[in-house]
Amino acid sequence: MQLDILKKRICESIDTHRDEIVELGEDIRMHPELGFKEFRTADLVSRHFQSLGIPHRTGLAITGVKGILKGKQACVNVAYMGELDSVIVSNHPAADPQTGAAHACGHHAQIANLIALAYGLVESGAMEELDGDISLMAVPAEEYVELNWRREQRRAGRIEFLGGKAELVRQGAFDDVHMAMMTHQNCRKGPAMIGVAGPNNGAMAKLIHYRGRAAHAGGSPHQGINALKAAMLGLQAIDANRETFQDSDHIRVHPIVTKGGELVNIVPSDVCLETFVRGASLQAIRDVARKVDRSLKSGAMAMGASVEIVTLPSYLPRLLHADLAEVYLENAKALVGAQNILPSKFGAASSDMGDITHLMPAIQASVNGCMGQSHGDDYTVQNPDTAYILPAKAAAMTLVDLLSGGAESAKKIIAGSKSNMTKESYLTLLRECAGEELWNGELNNDGGTSCCA
Repeated sequence: MQLDILKKRICESIDTHRDEIVELGEDIRMHPELGFKEFRTADLVSRHFQSLGIPHRTGLAITGVKGILKGKQACVNVAYMGELDSVIVSNHPAADPQTGAAHACGHHAQIANLIALAYGLVESGAMEELDGDISLMAVPAEEYVELNWRREQRRAGRIEFLGGKAELVRQGAFDDVHMAMMTHQNCRKGPAMIGVAGPNNGAMAKLIHYRGRAAHAGGSPHQGINALKAAMLGLQAIDANRETFQDSDHIRVHPIVTKGGELVNIVPSDVCLETFVRGASLQAIRDVARKVDRSLKSGAMAMGASVEIVTLPSYLPRLLHADLAEVYLENAKALVGAQNILPSKFGAASSDMGDITHLMPAIQASVNGCMGQSHGDDYTVQNPDTAYILPAKAAAMTLVDLLSGGAESAKKIIAGSKSNMTKESYLTLLRECAGEELWNGELNNDGGTSCCA
């Protein structure tokens, strides 16, 4: 069958289910779930796969779902992913009143894209024409939130890594996958509709716990050690280091105070912070992380407090695989015209899709269709056809090009792309990046400081 005819047939199958797909996306939007807790959303994916006769596994990394569409030959396996989780924006109009979860980043539309793609590939009979398999993956926990809760899940043995894709890699869900794609919805200004996202920052997370000594804040503050003051000095020291951050490294350090003390009339003795350290390269992230740790310890030293710093690896910087992007962009242009292609640019945010790009050829497409601010209380879908339907068509047409004709296009991309890491070296890196350090800032008798690891 001619490729343009096959692509048209798939797109027509997707259009047949247009209203159902939009309804599904809106249903998920109104029922947001946080990472590793996306049981309702995962069940929706599973039920759609079941209705289409797609063999699939559930319960991967707690809530992940993986369906397999078999081609006439198993030359290559390409994964298309959608993310299940939401983020916490408690004042969003559609936020869950109990958890504060809200789909303020478009993941609900990603799942709609995934199911739309499934309808198009199955009902068109496309797999009978393709020389490769397609993995349809609903993946959990992209948003790096509720870190203390996730650490509890790790201690209980339910997960090892706190991000969804890393945990899926560890469990072997990507062992049979040779390349991967997904789409992220955004709200860029202007008429452009779809494109391929450029490289972006990686990130490292830190949980910081200052401990001081409680005392009456009015009657005897001299008998206390103010952990909040120690934390403030630590934050000021981080800010003093910002002039040493190089522009080319795209550094972002953005702490928040999650606990500032117990009562206003007690010297704060128990204060908690969280921060990300983001950067364009692993080396840049590590260099700045050392400065952040040093700054945090300085606050403890000044006040005679102690500080515990827990370091958690979160995301690797995302790479751009140009050859795979080129195939995708040609199909996007066919759908919307070259004048409506979003330009690729560096992104200062982070995503665990970056991890996948170090393991295999992978791209994250970018599509408009939303309005407001990402992770903001005004984020919502503005154009359902662009957000929910268009990405499925672009992905399907790209998959046809990759997997037709003996999957020669996919094989060529794989052969020309040297992965930065193996699964084993990737997992080793994540484990080596994690750590905990307790710094006791009280002065010793000799005027020095003590450090307890």
